[in-house]
Amino acid sequence: MLFIAGFGPTVPDRAARGRRDGEDFGVELKEEPGGDRRTERLAGAKAFALGPLSQAAQSCFGTGEWPPGLPAPQGWLELEVDRREPTTEELELRGYRRLVRSTSEPWGRVSRLLSPDGPLLGVTCTPRLRQTR
Repeated sequence: MLFIAGFGPTVPDRAARGRRDGEDFGVELKEEPGGDRRTERLAGAKAFALGPLSQAAQSCFGTGEWPPGLPAPQGWLELEVDRREPTTEELELRGYRRLVRSTSEPWGRVSRLLSPDGPLLGVTCTPRLRQTR
């Protein structure tokens, strides 16, 4: 792993919890276009954001609804790595459930897995973040 690209709680309703969670953590979250609440000014991670469950479902399944038979993640963690596919395969061998093999996002490439403990894990390659390391 190179660094933590992003981290945050997964929240069922970002409008209801957005302001309170930021205050709970002592972090000022800025509302971005599309309603995301995030900051890139927290030491230790490139980004900290409230991750709406509907957004996690969209990124994993192409729909705004999390599948009822799959435990909903309570948080999300994105790890920047040099070799995304071998890292993803190793995590699968350790019990992580792959939800997305590999997809392009506007910021880079990601594989998404559900951890045995519940968090949604992104294994990422984000060229823009590497430039600011």
